[in-house]
Amino acid sequence: MKYLVSWTMEPGAFNGTVARFLETGSATPAAVKLLGRWHGMSGRGFAIVETADHAALYTLLAQWGDLLKFETTPCLEDAEAGAVFQAFKK
Repeated sequence: MKYLVSWTMEPGAFNGTVARFLETGSATPAAVKLLGRWHGMSGRGFAIVETADHAALYTLLAQWGDLLKFETTPCLEDAEAGAVFQAFKK
């Protein structure tokens, strides 16, 4: 399953976030495939990840929970969403 993960830096967390990112590269667990990650200039960022191991994704987010506030939602690509929408076609 794919997930859209967005984050916002907690107030005062910039230096700690930068240091941890440079130290770890924000590596993902083996069970979590990073499809793309984007960093906004506002302290917000977004990633698309894919995993069947929800605990591995939770572990990744928990490792950053002291510095970042997360929102995570399952998501579908256009073709997958289109197949779902066909059920509503009149």
